[in-house]
Amino acid sequence: MLNAKIEKALNQQILLEAESSQIYLAMASWAEVEGYAGIAAFLFHHSDEERMHMLKLLRFVNEQGGHGVVPALPAPSAKYKGVKELFQQVLEHEILVSNEINKLVDICLKEKDYTTHNFLQWYVSEQIEEEALARNVMDKLKLIGGDKSGMYFFDRDIAGLAAAEGGGADAEGGK
Repeated sequence: MLNAKIEKALNQQILLEAESSQIYLAMASWAEVEGYAGIAAFLFHHSDEERMHMLKLLRFVNEQGGHGVVPALPAPSAKYKGVKELFQQVLEHEILVSNEINKLVDICLKEKDYTTHNFLQWYVSEQIEEEALARNVMDKLKLIGGDKSGMYFFDRDIAGLAAAEGGGADAEGGK
């Protein structure tokens, strides 16, 4: 049975994962409208992935005798200055999520909840991958600079990252 402190913290993480899904969904929609089909496919995939993270947490809370709460969400931004700024926000958001996961792990250790601590190790590993991916994308965007042909190839190639990660979405966002 989850103690109240851990249940509350897990429900806060459920909220953060749900917000992440919504943020990436809004970014994907913006990219699609702006003509960046590859970036849109990449972000649609990441939106789905964040929703899966939320569901995994929610089900864990319920299975451990708590109550996973489906949160109300604020509307994410619908407009972005450009691709580089968008992916800078992705990186900053992934760092925020990593910090929150680490706080959750710390609470579990202080509360001696080793079951939840063990469960959260998957999220720790996932965040290492997510931050590395976001940094890699930012490195590529720095290399491109303002080169429009470079952005064309970036858009084309980033769709492959979603597919390689099991996104299954093609550049037009289909399944």
